[in-house]
This record gives sequence, C-alpha cells and structure tokens, in this order.
Amino acid sequence: MPAWQAALDKKTPGSMNISPFFLNLRSAYQSEIDDLTFDSDGHDVLRQRLADKRKEIGFLVQMMELSPEMVAVIFHQAFVFRQPAVMDHLLSHEADEFPAWSEVSGGIEVATWARDLVKVILQAPAGEWFLTLAAGLHYMAGKPVAALAGQGGDEDGDDDGDTDVPDDFNDHESDEVRGDARDREEAGASWLEGQGFDRKD
Repeated sequence: MPAWQAALDKKTPGSMNISPFFLNLRSAYQSEIDDLTFDSDGHDVLRQRLADKRKEIGFLVQMMELSPEMVAVIFHQAFVFRQPAVMDHLLSHEADEFPAWSEVSGGIEVATWARDLVKVILQAPAGEWFLTLAAGLHYMAGKPVAALAGQGGDEDGDDDGDTDVPDDFNDHESDEVRGDARDREEAGASWLEGQGFDRKD
C-alpha cells in the first residue's frame, strides 16, 4: 500500500491540512491568472493569452522550478479530479515531500487538448514533480476559500465560533513565506527580462 493511501486511511473525513508551500503558491497562482485575464481596455483575454503561453512550452519548462505558478497556468481547466481525498492529502505536503505523479495521476482526468503538454513536461528532469504541483494548485484553486480557511491552527486560542473568512485571507502567512514569494517573483521577472521579455510592473 502506498504511503499516501495509508495516511488517507487515518485521515478524519472532511479535514484538511494545507502546507505553507501550497498556501503561498495559491496566492501567487491566483495573481498570475488575474494578470492574464484582462487587457488594458478591460477586455477578458485570458483564453487567448493562455493559448499563446502554451505555444511557449519549450522555454516555459526551464522555469518550472523557479516560478512554478507562472507555468502552471497553462493547465487552467485541464484537470478533472476523481479522487478528492488523494488531492486533499497532496496539499498537506511541502515541495520536497510530494508523492510520485503516478500515485496521484490515476485519479486525474486530463483534457484532450492538454495531453501533449503533459508529455512535454514529463520529458523534463523535474517534470513529474511539476505536474504533481500543478495538479495540486488547480485542485486548490477550485475549492471555496472557506474550505481553506483556518490552516495553520489557532495558536492564540481565540475560538468564538466565528467561521467567516476574512477578505485578506492570505494575511495569515508569515513574513518569511511572503518574502519567499517576493524573491521568487523577482527572480522569475529577472529571468524573463534576460530572455528579452518586458518586465511586468
């Protein structure tokens, strides 16, 4: 029995434990989607921009580890998750603890148009790791914010029964986590600039 399956057998139904790694990337991934969605005139151009981005897969694979959220968006709406419990368990892992792609992909239906992209990704050295990460990001992005609230525990012991999710949901992240996100974003922007792309404001 795979280690993740044994962990699932002990998991309390309905419980979630999302790692700081995934919580951090959730914010970065959503920001990337937001940046791609509208042009300067306010028109929704997400579909076209994602199509253009997918054509750049040859150089995007070089950024999978540096700025995974910038590459993961190419799989927007590409996955259907048939085993939510497996994905919930994946979200509890840090970047160096992922189960193998083969252990999670059996419960993921990949859209026909995305299968060639998956093949290209799998040929890269970190391809399996990245696909597992991308699937986790997309699964998490499709869940209501309320389902992700309260991660990290209530260390102050303030339990007044209020289950409302604050608008600034990601403000609970530590300074260290936010700093990592800024460092990764800056590194990604610098790399793109070096490849001849305009730096995003």
